Formats: sequence, structure tokens, C-alpha cells
Amino acid sequence: MSAPARTALVSTAGHCEVACSFCFRADRARGFLTIATYTRALSRLKETGVEGVCLTGGEPTHHPELRQLVRLALQFGMTVSMVTSARSEAEVSALAEVAHLLTNVTVSADSQGAMALGRTTRTAASAVTTLDAVDTPSKVLHLTYWDVEGEEATQLAGLVAGKGINVQLSPVLVSEDALRRDGRSIQDALRQRARDTASLGQHLRLSNGYRSYLDDLRRMQLTKEEIHPCRSVTLYVSAKGEVRHCPYGTSEISVHASRTEIRAFLDAPATDRVVPDCAAICRPASRDCAA
Repeated sequence: MSAPARTALVSTAGHCEVACSFCFRADRARGFLTIATYTRALSRLKETGVEGVCLTGGEPTHHPELRQLVRLALQFGMTVSMVTSARSEAEVSALAEVAHLLTNVTVSADSQGAMALGRTTRTAASAVTTLDAVDTPSKVLHLTYWDVEGEEATQLAGLVAGKGINVQLSPVLVSEDALRRDGRSIQDALRQRARDTASLGQHLRLSNGYRSYLDDLRRMQLTKEEIHPCRSVTLYVSAKGEVRHCPYGTSEISVHASRTEIRAFLDAPATDRVVPDCAAICRPASRDCAA
């Protein structure tokens, strides 16, 4: 049997205006998660022992009924957290209205090299500004990074110093096709990651768990081995109401299926295998770092 899930990552929308080229999202489609589908999902998840949900995107602050999404989960006795790229006045305002009801807010940002690569404008400074504007017990700056120089690492550490903001790092995972088009190889990308890690490690305390996570990614990218079966204790719910053991999983079940069918699906051994993309999303908090 699969380990019982205690949390669920819920996609509130299938689209995102940021649309960075290295996005980790598994689903890309138009439309928002409906309240009816979400309520059904919460009911079924609660019955299976899920204790908390994380609202993600697309961009959750764009959901027209964001406050209702948060309050419904609370009414089911679940904790609620959020991952967002909120920067605009409207987005930050929507986030601030519900922030006091959340246990955690994670704001995504990109290093300068990652912004150039992904054609984004999600600076670390603007992420910290968003986090400063919200009232929630736990705040996380999630930085997707590529080609980080020492000066940028120094600035990053200074941005979060003394603010009670935790830092989570994710290296950009450039596909082999994209690397070939740029005249580079996987080995080139891994060397770049090693330089970035050294630069960030001079100013951030990178835990042994995080370094182990990077070793796992390196091994998967070099050997292309499916290291082990999915063991995630976090479920994924798409904006259409499909439940998976993994966002990238090939097997799923609709929240509109019967209780018996949903229970059987969740109790059955996961058939998905760990690959670099899902390893970048599903990793323990112990594999993070701190300023």
C-alpha cells in the first residue's frame, strides 16, 4: 500500500500569465477550479485522512473565489497554505485578504539568470515585498536559480536577513533538447549548477538534505534511471478535479468517482516513478536551506 497522504497540492487554475519556460506545472489549460469540484475534492480528501491543502496554480490569486477556497478548507478542518507569484497590486491585495487564514505563504522568484532563461520578471526583491505585505505565521521565498554570481547571492541573503523569511531553492532543470539548441550538454548544465551551489552556499546555509537532493537530481539526469517508485505523501488535485499520487503521474481518478473507487485508487501501490521534474516539487522541508 502507498503511504497515507496527509497533504494535497491543489491546482486552482490550469493557466498562468507568467508562463515561464521552465515551469514545473504538470497541467496547462484554460479555466478555474470550480467550487463544486473543489468542495467534492475536500470531502473525499478529508475522508482519506488528508489534513492540509496547498493552493497553487496557475496563479491562485487570480481565482475569482479565492477567499471561498480558503474558508471551505478551514471548514473541513484542514490547514491551508499557498504558493503564488503575486506581484501586482490586485494580486497582493487578494493574497493579503486571506493571508491571516493561511499557515504558510510561499512566493516564487527567479534569479537573474533564470529570469533571462525563462523570460520572467519575478525578482527576489519583489517577492520579499509581497511577503512583507502579508500577515501569515510562516513565509517562504522560493527561488528558481540559474547562473548565480556572488554579488547576486550576497544581495539575496541581505533581502531576507532578519525578516523571518525562509528560503527554498530549486535549480532550473533545462531539457536536453533546449541544451542542444544552445550548444550545451547535460554535463555543462551540471557544472553550472555546481558553480551556482558554491555561490549560494557562501551566503545561505545549505542543509545536508538539500545537498543530498542535488545529488539525487544529478544522478537521475546522468543515468536517466527511475531511482525508485513514487513515495510521496502529498496528493495532487488538478483544476479539473483529477486526483493523482504525483502531479506528473499517468494514473488518476476523478473526485466525482465513488468513495469506494477513490479509496481503492489511493490504497493501491503507486505506479509512478520518480523523475527529475517531480523530484523538484516533492521534497521534504529538511531539504531546504536558510539565510
